[in-house]
Amino acid sequence: MFFGTGRKEPNTRGLSRKHIVEGLKSSLKRLDHDYVDVVFAHRPDPATPMKEIVEGFTQCIRNLNLAYYWGTSEWSAMQIMEAMQIAERYNLIAPVVEQPQYNAFHRERFEVEYAPLFDQFKYGTTIWSPLASGLLTGKYNDGIPQDSRFATNPTFFKDTIESLQSEEGKAKIEKVRKLAKIAEKLGGNVSQLALAWVAKNPNVSTIIIGATKVEQIHDNCKALELYEKLTPELMEEMEEILQNKPKPTPSFGRSR
Repeated sequence: MFFGTGRKEPNTRGLSRKHIVEGLKSSLKRLDHDYVDVVFAHRPDPATPMKEIVEGFTQCIRNLNLAYYWGTSEWSAMQIMEAMQIAERYNLIAPVVEQPQYNAFHRERFEVEYAPLFDQFKYGTTIWSPLASGLLTGKYNDGIPQDSRFATNPTFFKDTIESLQSEEGKAKIEKVRKLAKIAEKLGGNVSQLALAWVAKNPNVSTIIIGATKVEQIHDNCKALELYEKLTPELMEEMEEILQNKPKPTPSFGRSR
């Protein structure tokens, strides 16, 4: 819930209580469902007071029975904490899950910023882009294939395409090649290894895969076989290749 369906009126996007309720009702009508298990605030809305946002989702759950839980997507840890505090203060319903980007090349927010949410609240996560928009599939190692999303959506992925030509982009591709060798030793491919790697993080609850073909779903599900084979030693070998493990926030020798 956030972007709406393309209309530009003030109440057809964002997280006002009106749009949360009307937008969810419209979505359920299109889905032909009476309710959903989880409804996500697809982005934070600086134009709407946080109390109104929490009230809107509480109304959908407690009064209208349109959902059982609500979550956030690409919210900062501070915004999530603010929503939780408001929910506790006013007897409203707090969010329980975040939908962030997380993959072997995008780690800082998930592993550092959200760490207190995981430690204190066991906050759930539904991660997106586990294959870094296809970069971790290895299909861009030798250029951009004609049937790839970068080729079919060049305007949308303009910045990403340009980044592949940079030194940083070339370095990432070289890392993918090295990761592929580990995957081959385990009897799989680099896509499956990348999915198994994110699944190994105990704070990952659910992984969204962006499959466009049935064969891709079958291929992605074989990541479960590699998951069982990923030993601490192999995880460390992957860290040596990636060289991008974020530094945790200093605790000064203290922990919960």
